[in-house]
Amino acid sequence: MASTSASQRIEEAKSLASKDPAKSEQIYRDVLSSGVGKTESASRDYEAALVGLGELYRDNKKAHELADLIKSSRDAFSSFAKAKTAKLVRQLLDLLSEIPNTIDIQVAVIKSSIEWAVSERRSFLRQSLETRLVAIYMQKQSYYDALTLINSLLRELKRLDDKVVLVEIQLLESRVYHALGNQPKARAALTSARTSASAVYTPPTLQAGLDMQSGMLHAEDKDFNTAYSYFIEALEGYSSVDDTEKATAALQYMLLCKIMLNLVDDVTNLLGSKQALKYASTRLEAMKAVARAHANRSLEEYEKALSDYRYELGGDVFIRNHLRRLYDAMLEQNLIKVIEPFSRVEIDHIAKMVGLDTQQVERKLSQMILDKVIVGVLDQGAGCLIVFEETERDKGYDAALQTIEKLNNVVEVLYANQASLLE
Repeated sequence: MASTSASQRIEEAKSLASKDPAKSEQIYRDVLSSGVGKTESASRDYEAALVGLGELYRDNKKAHELADLIKSSRDAFSSFAKAKTAKLVRQLLDLLSEIPNTIDIQVAVIKSSIEWAVSERRSFLRQSLETRLVAIYMQKQSYYDALTLINSLLRELKRLDDKVVLVEIQLLESRVYHALGNQPKARAALTSARTSASAVYTPPTLQAGLDMQSGMLHAEDKDFNTAYSYFIEALEGYSSVDDTEKATAALQYMLLCKIMLNLVDDVTNLLGSKQALKYASTRLEAMKAVARAHANRSLEEYEKALSDYRYELGGDVFIRNHLRRLYDAMLEQNLIKVIEPFSRVEIDHIAKMVGLDTQQVERKLSQMILDKVIVGVLDQGAGCLIVFEETERDKGYDAALQTIEKLNNVVEVLYANQASLLE
């Protein structure tokens, strides 16, 4: 009877959640104060009340109260099986992560939960919490802390041969090195993750994560065709588990690949596809605006797209970096087109022609001269660019250098022979 009463009270609390949150909270707390109980139904009621209260705190953005709930529930967790405890802790931490601007609170709660898991000798739960902590360190851009924890986990997991968690950690390692710009180590970690994944069943979300990371690393090598094929796999994986956020990101990356390859028709077709309609959002509209500006070779349109969709294009580091490179390439092409007819041209005139600030154009021209894209000099006193005629390289110089190199080799051989005779 008590169990039925508790179930009814939980239903009442759920119905009051939006109308009277304070009353709903009190009911949930009353149910929880009765403890887990010894019967299976009482245990289920406790679990439902715990998650229900967590959802109430999430909906009302009460991060500190939710953090306290996680900490205060640990005594009750001792009554649950280890797998059930891990599931409940994960659910409550997921609810906390859905409240905006709570990264520091999440770190504190996870660290104290790790300490509790160690004291309770719950190794599986501790590893799961440490893996979550690595992901949060990445969000905070605390890459040194993330790598320290990753190295510790890798040593332990290789010894225990827990392949699924090992794949997850190796994938996180690849992401950390990618964020740090160390592409060789990012690729090595991803190769290790794929090798580990081949020996075990990999959940769809984790497999999609591997495909997404593969696509990103291929894009860094400017192999956008291969990157595109991996992003298709990632999109299918995330779609199968209804992860709208990551599926939209994969679709955004697919569009980026087509833009970088200058395949305007493919961008149009992709935006009209079934997947694009399913995940229609301002993020896809932003990519459409960028594609249009790139097709028109218009820096003005490009800058307007970046400004209008500041959040959609600037919030993703991968998108932001590639769009910056694309902008630089477009700017170079426009500048070359403008200065091509001239041997001497005013920087103000170039700036007016491309519709940019004079200082910005001057900086870019300096970089192009250093990169030998333009053969010329900037006369800052006169405020103009002087372009030199690119003379054909005299082949006689190359022949002379080759002769000198061969003579040098002969002298070294003679010197070595002489030295051996003296010995």
